[in-house]
Amino acid sequence: MSLQELDVIRGMLRETDLGLAGPPETARETFEAMQANFPVRDGLVFEETSLGGVPAVTAVTSAGAGDQTLLYLHGGAYAVGSAWGYRSLWGELVAAAGVDGVAIDYRRAPEDPFPAAVDDALAAYRALLESGRPARSIVVAGDSAGGGLAVAMLVAAREGGLEMPAAALAISPWADLGCAGASIAEKAHEDLSLSAPELRVLAGRYLDGADAGDPLASPIHADLTGLPPLLIQVGSAEILFDDSVRLAARAGAQGVRVTLDVWPGMPHVWPLFSAMLGEARDAADAAGAWLRERLD
Repeated sequence: MSLQELDVIRGMLRETDLGLAGPPETARETFEAMQANFPVRDGLVFEETSLGGVPAVTAVTSAGAGDQTLLYLHGGAYAVGSAWGYRSLWGELVAAAGVDGVAIDYRRAPEDPFPAAVDDALAAYRALLESGRPARSIVVAGDSAGGGLAVAMLVAAREGGLEMPAAALAISPWADLGCAGASIAEKAHEDLSLSAPELRVLAGRYLDGADAGDPLASPIHADLTGLPPLLIQVGSAEILFDDSVRLAARAGAQGVRVTLDVWPGMPHVWPLFSAMLGEARDAADAAGAWLRERLD
């Protein structure tokens, strides 16, 4: 581990107050400005489009990947973030996996609470299938809220009778909107990105009165039987650490082939810092290689 690189990242996180639980428009502007600082991988062409009626951004590799596609669901606690703003992260995964990519701008809270994000993600996945892409040529990925959303979307797709994709990747997933994991308190002194009070405010905005135990809101409570192979990447310095551990345990107990990949000392969604941190590049490369193996 490069302690010097990690110290720089930690310093940035200490000095950055994104105000995620503040006024939504202000939080969104601040978040987009922060993400604009992250460089985007060369060799990718991004284009705004739509998928299943949902605004989206596509990424095409210079070599072209045929019909093999990564469907990406961005993070941001269901309140902030965008497909365009997150292209630095999902562009790394697209390049590492050697596929084309599409990320959607699912509807966000509080304007469009649960289950709007799940409905949009499902519509996008259904559209990929209806476009003629075989399910085995599609992989699904997401980070933080998008990681939980990716799993929830797969549950909804299975319930809707859709064929499962080749694999799914969840990076630092927020899988329990009840915020009941022990790490919420135990890791509070280590996590410089998230806080329990802030998460609970954002969960309340997204749920808008719905039950946090609903399996499509908190897939930690879902029946995961029949889901495709799942890779969960999580850093040890996250208050959402137990979301990953419990999600992996539940998936494994229900017969899903699951890999839990714990990265010591890493913060929430650390692959976002691939331009600054060796472990971030390594994690993105490892995830891309894993997705590539599932497609092959």
